[in-house]
Amino acid sequence: MNAFVYILRCDDGSYYVGSARGSLERRILEHNSGAYRSYTFNRRPVTLAFSESFERITDAVAAERKLKGWSRAKKEALIAGDFGQLKDLSKSRRTPRPRPSRRPCGPPQDEA
Repeated sequence: MNAFVYILRCDDGSYYVGSARGSLERRILEHNSGAYRSYTFNRRPVTLAFSESFERITDAVAAERKLKGWSRAKKEALIAGDFGQLKDLSKSRRTPRPRPSRRPCGPPQDEA
């Protein structure tokens, strides 16, 4: 395994989702040292809250994009390993959108 997706807990309580190739420990050290001026730069120190390893970086990047779209509650359920709550939160976000009306616009026309 040489690629990772990870969630960091920042000092201000926010979360940062990222992906890395190689050493996850090195990447966290880079965040904490301020090596890059990223989201975490002014929110240090950061701690690792979650990680998952992948064989390919493309899979880690795909997981990163997916996690970045998740709500805070969903990220916290994943971090806690509460897969039941994660499933419930996924369902609640899938509310059906109203379909557009197929009725003609405006008042009915008189046929003469």
